[in-house]
Amino acid sequence: MSDIEETLVLVKPDGVARGLTGEILRRIEAKGYSLVDLRMVEPSRELLAAHYEEHVGKPFYEPLVEFMMSGAVVAARVAGNGVVAGFRSLAGTTDPTTAAPGTIRGDLGRDWGLAVQQNLVHGSDSTGSAARELALWF
Repeated sequence: MSDIEETLVLVKPDGVARGLTGEILRRIEAKGYSLVDLRMVEPSRELLAAHYEEHVGKPFYEPLVEFMMSGAVVAARVAGNGVVAGFRSLAGTTDPTTAAPGTIRGDLGRDWGLAVQQNLVHGSDSTGSAARELALWF
């Protein structure tokens, strides 16, 4: 029996603007995961409201939506055994300052002193979230 999962990976506007999309996708493939589908999107407020619905009303919600609307986002459907947890490990902790060397955020990200942490990537936090998020973006 196969434990192949799919997850949503977003290269956020800071990653796209800094020309890191190729490096981020390279790391995903180097880990052995498959890129099933890719799309470059200028996300609408409606898409982001649905994506971040659990954060509505939190202080960081509006700055986060504004940041995510500030430029192109690359959405990737990624597949592999244990890919949800595996990609989150590959991405590193949310704060790039404390993310371990060798992770995407640890190697490529830093704190820019802005209202919202610009941390290059999003990865679904569970298989349930992945199914919901993939349906929104693909």
